[in-house]
Amino acid sequence: MSTEKKLKKDAMRVLKNTSRTFFIPISLLNPTLKMTVGSAYLCMRAIDEIEDHETLESETKQHLLRAIRDLLKAPFNEEAYHQLVKPFASDLPEVTLRLGDWLQVCPPGILEKVKESTSIMAGGMAKWVERDFLVESKEDLDEYTYYVAGLVGVMLSDIWEWYDDTKTDRDLAIGYGRGLQAVNMLRNQHEDAERGVSFLPKDWTRDDLFAYAKGNLQKADQYLESIETKNIIHFCKIPLALAKQTLLSLESGREKMSRKEVETTVEDIIKEG
Repeated sequence: MSTEKKLKKDAMRVLKNTSRTFFIPISLLNPTLKMTVGSAYLCMRAIDEIEDHETLESETKQHLLRAIRDLLKAPFNEEAYHQLVKPFASDLPEVTLRLGDWLQVCPPGILEKVKESTSIMAGGMAKWVERDFLVESKEDLDEYTYYVAGLVGVMLSDIWEWYDDTKTDRDLAIGYGRGLQAVNMLRNQHEDAERGVSFLPKDWTRDDLFAYAKGNLQKADQYLESIETKNIIHFCKIPLALAKQTLLSLESGREKMSRKEVETTVEDIIKEG
């Protein structure tokens, strides 16, 4: 097996191990988009694992994220990255340690856009780690959700345009990402509270966060209206449908969807097509 084929196979394996939500829609993409979106997702997941790490010190997270931000602004130096993460190799997961590999399997024509979005995300994450995730206003919430999720929407829009000239509204793409992130915040609210983090702005209730999530998911619906490529539509519809179903589950007092509900939701979208 060639090195390139092995890296691509590894990318799909690591993707499956790191994201139940996104592995399903990515696996349904055609080969070109599958590897492109897969590698881009892994790049962002690599830095997300640093931001969310339970034992790394805040100063360590900031150092790593800002260093990665800077490395991604230039031709990627694999050796420099290896030296950066080596002292923390026993703490960091495979998806983070192998960031250079995920960049290698990204098609050259879109690589710079993926690096750009991931770099901006890393810098934003470092800022919010430094702030200890202190969200005081809706503006704070918008900024945080932009860095950790809205940028995923921007990156995907860049990929669609590169792939077949599909043009989408970047503000709606950001709303799509924010909506998915807000649903995650609602689902993980109790766990976040246990580690001393709350993403509710001052004077907000859980109901306000539900409204925030629903408002942004409406933007996701608008986002989809501008897409005609069926393969891309299927990809975008699945996380959106799962987010909406999760909201319904949360509103009915359940923590998450059942595996059967997830499978049925995906099957229904595929049948539409």
